[in-house]
Amino acid sequence: MEVIILPTAEEASEVAARLVAHQLRAKSDSVLGLATGSTPCKLYQLLARMHSVDHLDFSRVTTFNLDEYIGLDPAHPASYHRFMEENFFTHVNISRDRIHIPDGLARDVPAYCDAYEKGIYDAGGIDLQILGLGSDGHLGFNEPGSSLSSHTRIKTLTERTRNDNARYFTDDREVPHHVITMGLGTIMNSRMCLLLAFGKRKAQAVAESVEGPVTASVPGSLLQFHSRAKVLLDAEAASLLTRADYYQWVYKNKPPWQSDL
Repeated sequence: MEVIILPTAEEASEVAARLVAHQLRAKSDSVLGLATGSTPCKLYQLLARMHSVDHLDFSRVTTFNLDEYIGLDPAHPASYHRFMEENFFTHVNISRDRIHIPDGLARDVPAYCDAYEKGIYDAGGIDLQILGLGSDGHLGFNEPGSSLSSHTRIKTLTERTRNDNARYFTDDREVPHHVITMGLGTIMNSRMCLLLAFGKRKAQAVAESVEGPVTASVPGSLLQFHSRAKVLLDAEAASLLTRADYYQWVYKNKPPWQSDL
């Protein structure tokens, strides 16, 4: 696990965007795992600008989103289908048939989850997975206590997660109780993971994920076992790390060939 601490969320997002761009330029048909929520919004804006200004090409890219609420129509303002359309897909030249987002209206959820998992496998696996971190340390919608080897499946949200996400709904009672999410095992099968976490509210979860024991109680801690996980933080999110000075020293003293790789 590499921990990269920058003063602001925007600077950390810029590093993340360069890493994604490097992946696409090295492999134009990359498979990307995508996250939603406020954390990756700036990253998606930067990638859209790279497409517009620097001609970063998404035409051969395949994407798989981490999760979606069960019971929400794709057109619902709080659905992750809607989020991805508004924040990313309409701003780049990605082919519609290469976009995959879990179907929250699937009639047979277990069968659908198995098919989604198989779709990732058939695509060759995820080359680069973008992740956010819940305030309780969850990844995707893998709540504390999730199996560390889990794959795409239905999960029941905690009240804490529902409360955290209520701001996206007009009424707290509208927040679904269930979701389809990639599992922790699915995430760990990705060849590279980029975890973004910003703000003081994420500081405790970051500290437990990066420096605490690996435990199902903090799903983010599993990334300590990933062979190529990069954690990109702003100063506030890194404020409870005991080895922050060392992480910053390492990042500043990388050999030139290793910069942003």
